[in-house]
Amino acid sequence: MEGLGSVNGQAEILQSRRVLVTGATGIVGSWVARDLVECGATVVALIVEPDYNSELYRSGCIQNVQVMQGRVEDFHILERALVEFDVDTVIHLGAQAIVTTADATPLETLGTNVQGTWNLLEACRQRGKVIRAIVVASSDKAYGESDHLPYTEDMPLRGRGIYEVSKSCADLIAQAYYHTYQLPIAIARCGNVYGGGDFNWSRIVPGTIRSFLRGERPVIRSDGQSVRDYFYVKDASRAYLSLAAQLNSAQVRGESFNFGADCRLTVLKVVEVIGHLMQCEHLQPVILNQAPGEIRSQYLSSAKAARMLQWKPFYDLEEGLRETIDWYKKYFSSVDS
Repeated sequence: MEGLGSVNGQAEILQSRRVLVTGATGIVGSWVARDLVECGATVVALIVEPDYNSELYRSGCIQNVQVMQGRVEDFHILERALVEFDVDTVIHLGAQAIVTTADATPLETLGTNVQGTWNLLEACRQRGKVIRAIVVASSDKAYGESDHLPYTEDMPLRGRGIYEVSKSCADLIAQAYYHTYQLPIAIARCGNVYGGGDFNWSRIVPGTIRSFLRGERPVIRSDGQSVRDYFYVKDASRAYLSLAAQLNSAQVRGESFNFGADCRLTVLKVVEVIGHLMQCEHLQPVILNQAPGEIRSQYLSSAKAARMLQWKPFYDLEEGLRETIDWYKKYFSSVDS
C-alpha cells in the first residue's frame, strides 16, 4: 500500500494479521478496513448496523471482511469476536464522535466511549498473549483547552465537556491497561479528520461541500475564527496501520502519539479554500456565531510520530480536499440518479 509498505516492511507485518476494527462503518474505520484488506490482513468489522452509505459498503470492501454486528458496550459480543475469529490485532475506533450529540446524550456517549473501551481492553486481557497489538483511538480533544500549543504527548489530559472527558477517560483507561497488565497498547490522538464518507453535515468540510454542490451558502455555527488541525482520512488510516505494525517494538508499547497534518487553519479559511476549489467563492458563508463554549484553538505536534515511527502525512490540504470533493460529487450523483 502506498505510503505504508515502504516503511520498515509494515504492510508485510500486517499481511498475516487477523484484525478486529471497531467502528468499521465510521469515516476512519471504513478507510482503515480498506487499507488492511489491501495489505492482505484478515479483517473483522464490528458494526452496530449496516450503513450502506459508508465507504466500507460503497467501496465493496464489505465483501472482503468478516462482519460482526453489535455494540462495544456489549462485553460478550467483543469476547465472541476475538475468540471466534482468533483475532490478534485490534484497532479500536468505535465511538460516539459528535460533540453536540455528546452534550445531548451524555449517558450514551459515556457508555460507548468509556465503557466500550474498558470492555474491549478487558476482553483482550482475557485473551492473553494471543493479542499482539491494540491501537486505541483517542483524540486531540482529550487534551482539553490549553494556553500552550501545539499539544505534545507529555501534556496532561484535561477534557471538560462530555465528549472531551469521554476521550480523556478512554485514553487513561488504555494507559492503565498497559501499565497494569502490560497489554501491547498504543494510543493515537488525531486532529480533525475529514474525507469521503463523513455524513455528519454539521462538520465544516462535508457540510460546506454539500452546500456548494447545492448552490447554497454554507453555514458556520461558530464565529468562524476557531483554529483546528485538519487531517485527511487516508493519512489518518495510514497512521493507525503504521502504529499497529510497529507495536512489536518495546519502545512503542504503552506510548501515545499525536497525528496531524500541521494544517492549522480557521474555519473561515477552510471554507474559503473549499470555495476556491469548487469555484464557489461567490457563495459567502452564513455565520451564526452560536457555538458557545467551543475551544478556540486546538492543534498538534506530530514530531514524536515522525521521530519514533518514521510517519509523516502524504497529503496537503488542497490535495485532500480535492479528493474529498470528488468523493461527494460521485456520492450525490449516485443518490440523485
